[in-house]
Amino acid sequence: MAIKKKTTIKDIANVLNISAAAVSKALHNDPRISEKTKKAVRQVAENLNYQPNHLASALRSGKSKLVGVIVPRTNSNFFSSAIHNIEEGLDKEGYNVIITQSNESFKKECKNIDTLLYLQVDGIIVSMANETVNLEYLEKVKAAGIPLITFDRGENDLNVDYIGIDDYNSSHLIVNHLVEQGCKRIAHIGGYKRTRIYNNRIRGYVDALKKHNLPLDEELLIETNLTIEDGREKMLELLKLKNRPDAIYAAGDFAALGALQILNEQNIKVPEEIALVGFGDEPFTAMVTPTITSVNQHAYKIGKIAAETFLEYSKKTNTKQSLNKIILEAELVIRDSSLKRK
Repeated sequence: MAIKKKTTIKDIANVLNISAAAVSKALHNDPRISEKTKKAVRQVAENLNYQPNHLASALRSGKSKLVGVIVPRTNSNFFSSAIHNIEEGLDKEGYNVIITQSNESFKKECKNIDTLLYLQVDGIIVSMANETVNLEYLEKVKAAGIPLITFDRGENDLNVDYIGIDDYNSSHLIVNHLVEQGCKRIAHIGGYKRTRIYNNRIRGYVDALKKHNLPLDEELLIETNLTIEDGREKMLELLKLKNRPDAIYAAGDFAALGALQILNEQNIKVPEEIALVGFGDEPFTAMVTPTITSVNQHAYKIGKIAAETFLEYSKKTNTKQSLNKIILEAELVIRDSSLKRK
């Protein structure tokens, strides 16, 4: 089967009997080309189904008007909301967004970066994968002179712009609330300490326990990938303890949902016997029974600020970056799973 040849500027030029340079100028709305010629070029381009070569254009102009976005996963309301607001902010300025996901894989994240660099993107906005510890690939972006914006998950050592919430203080909000409800043995199903945001949530949890003179039991501090399956598995382990917890603080709503499934299956009353708090304010937290208390991370604000931060760099000739952190205060959305009736 013959492969159809892609239409080029030369093909349009041949139809109109003008130079390829004149066609290129007409397609770029050059004022030196008459409106009559521009109209004719656009009409022939449409008839021949001409698709501009963005890569070649980027090499010529130094601007591709493309921005890459890398997220750990797209099946999260936080990330989908952040992406929506990034895209909305950049679209107003004529930028197209290429969305990729790492699936929490460092290897996939590296492949995404290579692809985006090959496409000559003007900037990359990233929330790092759980597995990412080596920052070498992200340093490649900086070395290429391309603005790198991190959100939700980033590392201070990168010395770039970061937008997120106060993860440390969020844990204090949660523990304070659970203590107010009379909880004294609070377990933390957390993420991995190697990831800065989860390390901050763990530190906040530990320090909040100290503040309330509650002992830290290592059996109650668990590191996971925070999936539904992790929540189910770790909840079962916690229920087998001789002295089981009276509250669960999960550092992600999917893990909280898994924990809730087990508690419901075991006929354990929530919150009367065990209170539960999640993190992320996913839509399902307001739909399950009981509804799940969670932390709102203000994804829409984070996405909006990430787009604005990139656009500021797009207007500069010098893209040298330094550590610039924009930290938003988190909001604890209290629902039935943690509100004990006194």
